[in-house]
Amino acid sequence: MITLAPDGLKDVRPPLSDADVEQLKAGDRVRISGVLYTARDAAHARMRALLERGAPLPFDVRGQIIYYTGPSPARPGEVVGSIGPTTASRMDPYTPALLALGLKGTIGKGCRGPAVREALRRHKAVYFGAIGGAGAVLSRFVRALEIVAWEDLGTEAVRRLEVEGFPAIVINDCWGGDLYETGMREFAREEA
Repeated sequence: MITLAPDGLKDVRPPLSDADVEQLKAGDRVRISGVLYTARDAAHARMRALLERGAPLPFDVRGQIIYYTGPSPARPGEVVGSIGPTTASRMDPYTPALLALGLKGTIGKGCRGPAVREALRRHKAVYFGAIGGAGAVLSRFVRALEIVAWEDLGTEAVRRLEVEGFPAIVINDCWGGDLYETGMREFAREEA
């Protein structure tokens, strides 16, 4: 579900539908509340192996958002340690297949490749950016955490997070919008 808050930010609450994703545009600032799943390189490789065998994934990706992060251990009394984004392009080889299964969003840092941007359009999904280097601050938005699969992967295990007001920005929308490209064009125009 997507709602517009009085402060102009969009509140995002997974699971997301096609109609929800269609309301998001590159450059929109959002706050995500509800469930996010974490997965990085090793977990994505295992998910691809499951898909190739026709086996089920460790969680139903339909309508969900995957956050590319490997959280550090929590200090006493805290839910999680630093939980900053990792470089999203490392997951590009795996992302189109997950989007085809109904995944509606991913969160990371950096640009996505052409195949992922096309899959976002085709399957009505969105790529959010989170601020790199701010993992300690982002941990404040995590209310609960549990391991869902592959505990042997350590920080790269798949986790289910419950978040409240997690800040992000839409980088790539389902309409082909790309905040990085727009930003570079605007910067070049200002410099000219």
